[in-house]
Amino acid sequence: MSEDTLRLSFEFFPPKTDEGRAKLAAVRDTLATFEPDFFSVTYGAGGSTRDNTKSLVKQFNDLGTAVAPHLSFGGDDEATMKSLIEEYRDAGVERIVALRGDMPSGVGGSYQLVYANELVAFIRQHFGDSFELEVAAYPEVHPQAKSYDDDVRYLKGKFDAGANNAITQYFFNPDAYFYFMDACAKIGIENPIYPGIMPIINYRNLTRFSDNCGADIPRWLRRRLESFEHDPEALRDFGEEVVTELCETLLEGGAPGLHFYTMNQAEPVANIVRNLGLEEA
Repeated sequence: MSEDTLRLSFEFFPPKTDEGRAKLAAVRDTLATFEPDFFSVTYGAGGSTRDNTKSLVKQFNDLGTAVAPHLSFGGDDEATMKSLIEEYRDAGVERIVALRGDMPSGVGGSYQLVYANELVAFIRQHFGDSFELEVAAYPEVHPQAKSYDDDVRYLKGKFDAGANNAITQYFFNPDAYFYFMDACAKIGIENPIYPGIMPIINYRNLTRFSDNCGADIPRWLRRRLESFEHDPEALRDFGEEVVTELCETLLEGGAPGLHFYTMNQAEPVANIVRNLGLEEA
């Protein structure tokens, strides 16, 4: 994999406090030294962080940083969504991560989710090729998918609607990604699918989040992490080693790049990128 073709991207979530915003500015500056293709900014369940997401995206964009807002319909109507996307286009944003989004807590049965393929089609209908569109992929199957094959077919539907690339949910078993890529190829998916990478920073947070989103932590890894629960430094060192090896295996196997879920922390991601020799990716 040559440095000319390898894509590198980093994901942030919008901070809620002035302290968090100041910290993220420093994190962004650190990770910007790796010259990523773009940063992405998440969008809370039901669009709950819409204004914070938009503010952060515009701030990054004003700094000359390529940035991709995450976007889902949430509870908004088409006119509101069209206006928001127009704002992004007029600000010079060229990439969007188009998602179904999660159901916000406390919302009743009247809440209607708009699926990602519908959002992709909506953007293409109203904005043509103004944006590079990223969508989500699930090598270990979306928790709500009817079957493995059904999930792969749904990803193809996103591409058929006009998506350019996909970013996967994080995983720790590289075979899950390679098997998934084979399954995608068999039904005619040729678009790039970028592995999502989660640094191992905190044992409890990782296991809770993984259990909720359906990301598998192999038993051997879960037990090893558990043994480091009360030794944060040892856990970080071990996690860095494990995730570096995962990334090496993925890149050697032909993955077109890496997308890091930074959790708004610079050092764990920066160490892995340096370990991989991607300072000038």
